[in-house]
Amino acid sequence: MDNTKIDILPLTVETIKDLWSKTYNTKGKPDWSHLYPYYDEGLIFHDSIQRIEGKDEFVRMCDRLAKRCKELRMDLSVVTRDEEGAFLEWKMTMMFRVFPSTPMYGASRLTINKEGLIVSQRDYYDLWGDINNNVPGYRKLYRWFMHKFFG
Repeated sequence: MDNTKIDILPLTVETIKDLWSKTYNTKGKPDWSHLYPYYDEGLIFHDSIQRIEGKDEFVRMCDRLAKRCKELRMDLSVVTRDEEGAFLEWKMTMMFRVFPSTPMYGASRLTINKEGLIVSQRDYYDLWGDINNNVPGYRKLYRWFMHKFFG
């Protein structure tokens, strides 16, 4: 990991929208490299699948996701910012090599330190619900099961 210090823009609502839209909304593999300078070395990333500590581990996770996806898009619907961080609501559509495109709906909470770097990112999404909704024939069974046993 290159630890060269570069100047970064303040993470305003507009900057976040601009940076995150450059990551995904193009044909081909996602590229997060322009975001990495905004993450603190001690970053804690947590989502429905994993908890990762350290910027280097986060970069490796992003590389693994890019290798798995034929294409990945993220559409931001809401971005808010307060003194502690930012909240992003999104729809992420992943296109895999052999499976149909799979939209997932979720949100991210970014905690931003006084230096303007992201020290934690918590992503919230329903991985299995969104994936199972796209499996023909299984969708009804999955929704019946969830309703019967959880609600």
